[in-house]
Amino acid sequence: MTQAEIVTAPAAASDTPPSRPVAGIAWMIFTGFCFVTVTALVKTLGGRIPAAEAAFLRYLLGLVFLIPAWRQLTDMRLTGRQWTLFSLRGAFHTIGVICWFYAMTRIPIAEVTAMNYLNPVYVSILAVVFLGERMAARRVMAIIAALIGAVVILRPGFRELDPGHFAMMVTALVFAGSYLTMKVLSSQVSAAIVVAMMSITVTIGLAPFAFANWVTPTLPELGILMGVACAATAGHYAMTRAFAAAPVTVTQPVTFLQLVWSVIAGAVFFAEPPDPFVVAGGGIIIAAVTFITWREARAKRRAITPPIHATKH
Repeated sequence: MTQAEIVTAPAAASDTPPSRPVAGIAWMIFTGFCFVTVTALVKTLGGRIPAAEAAFLRYLLGLVFLIPAWRQLTDMRLTGRQWTLFSLRGAFHTIGVICWFYAMTRIPIAEVTAMNYLNPVYVSILAVVFLGERMAARRVMAIIAALIGAVVILRPGFRELDPGHFAMMVTALVFAGSYLTMKVLSSQVSAAIVVAMMSITVTIGLAPFAFANWVTPTLPELGILMGVACAATAGHYAMTRAFAAAPVTVTQPVTFLQLVWSVIAGAVFFAEPPDPFVVAGGGIIIAAVTFITWREARAKRRAITPPIHATKH
């Protein structure tokens, strides 16, 4: 973890560090690799351990990675607003990871990844509803295109939808809320604190759900969950560094690689044949999201909040 001073307000425009697109792309590629690894590892668990317990153990085991940030945690001085934002993000993420762990036991890896691309679409909609942002006609059309991409993936009426699909719809929505608050916090506190506070708040939030239906895990299952914790913690940290290094207009298109890797992982390790509808629908969503991101970057000079990119666990 890098050492960084905690501040209580965004830096002035003149203090903003210069954009480093190559570094941002590299961090985002690494982020995608980490999250696909997380998805594959969770898939290997199956459904013996309840989703809430598996998520709780993943975050509990991940607390060991907070040791390098311990000094920052003990020295940090957060405002009341920042505590509220961290708590709100923890609540969003608690619901999201439960639904995500459940979906991973029900539907193919590629479908989970493709539906996660809806996160920034939801962020864009939530920014209008809760932040009062205005939505131009082209932005509305891009959102409609992304939703069409989701329909292509789900194909309602042409196949039976699994509860895992509905769980992923909820996951994408609450993760959108989580990433919206994360984007605000990432401009005020260090990447290490953003990651650490999420781990702490989500562990606390998951605890009552986990103990309500506890199943004692085996040592191999604990080993897999430790691997999930390693990959997920690295992914969240890398994503925060990517946001700090370059605009989302630069890093957003790179996220499509996650779908490619997910299709490969599903085919190689889980005998999940590539689904052209999932690839096509995911491509439509990521194209729409890239357009939304580009439009938001242009509107930034008018003080419009940029959208947040998808994924993470």
